[in-house]
Amino acid sequence: MDILNNISSVSEFIFVGLTSSQETQVSFFAIFFLVYVAIIVGNLLIVISVIVDNHLHSPMYFFLANLSFFDLCLSSAATPKVISDFLRKHKTISWWGCMTQMFFMHFFGGGEMALLIAMAIDRYVAICKPLHYKTIMSPRVLTGFLLLSWVIGLIHTTSQMVFTVGLPFCGPNVLDSFFCDLPLVIKLACTETYILELLVVVNSGLLSLICFILLLISYVVMLVTIWQHSSSASSKALSTLSAHITVVTLSFGPATFIYAFPFNSYSVDKFLSVFYSIITPLLNPLIYTLRNQEMKAAIKRLSNQHIGSWLNP
Repeated sequence: MDILNNISSVSEFIFVGLTSSQETQVSFFAIFFLVYVAIIVGNLLIVISVIVDNHLHSPMYFFLANLSFFDLCLSSAATPKVISDFLRKHKTISWWGCMTQMFFMHFFGGGEMALLIAMAIDRYVAICKPLHYKTIMSPRVLTGFLLLSWVIGLIHTTSQMVFTVGLPFCGPNVLDSFFCDLPLVIKLACTETYILELLVVVNSGLLSLICFILLLISYVVMLVTIWQHSSSASSKALSTLSAHITVVTLSFGPATFIYAFPFNSYSVDKFLSVFYSIITPLLNPLIYTLRNQEMKAAIKRLSNQHIGSWLNP
């Protein structure tokens, strides 16, 4: 701590925020608060439903429950602070608070992307190798994929944050954002950061783009396989696959744009940041529940059980 203080005179960062209008900030507070509550309720419903409902004890729902948990954690890394800042005139965050926020956002973001790849592998095996599905996607393999997602998330964030924490900040401390975003914080450092900027582009932007392209190619292969088999099972697989493609696009699209060109200034960056950190965790449970009859039935059963136990204690 003392070493860091010796090389950095900045003890806090100041957020510009989304708007300077007080009336608009109050409106944003109400909107973001309601969205965050919906994120908590929606994702918790999926996690609890998968845990307690025996009908959902399958690899696909195992991954879905963990995706919801990642969404819950990712949105909670910054959103509560963003919501409270709408009611503050001076929006600040401590140096350590900023570093912690970035660490967990990249930790859960990187882990979620790894989990989405695991979900794509699960769908590929289910569609292209249906006779060997249960053998390949065994509980041991599922646990391995989950642990690997956590490890990848940890490596992803640590490889960037270990260098960012050591940067000297001795002057400007104003961030044109509403939360601590790695490229914006790096630009405030009073030293040469070209190597670190390159690391961010490769580690976050280029990696996201490559994974996104590979995922799209795998989904095209699966779609071709589905179209070759016209049956009710194929139509169900197509519905599930379309939900996966939508979620992958919503997750990788904004992240790829933000981090593939992180040190250029774009007017849409704030919108994409809102979309990636707040809107996507809300849309994921909506997409999977609205397009999945089994999930809707499980949530209905869960609700009926609780209502019944409340009416008949």
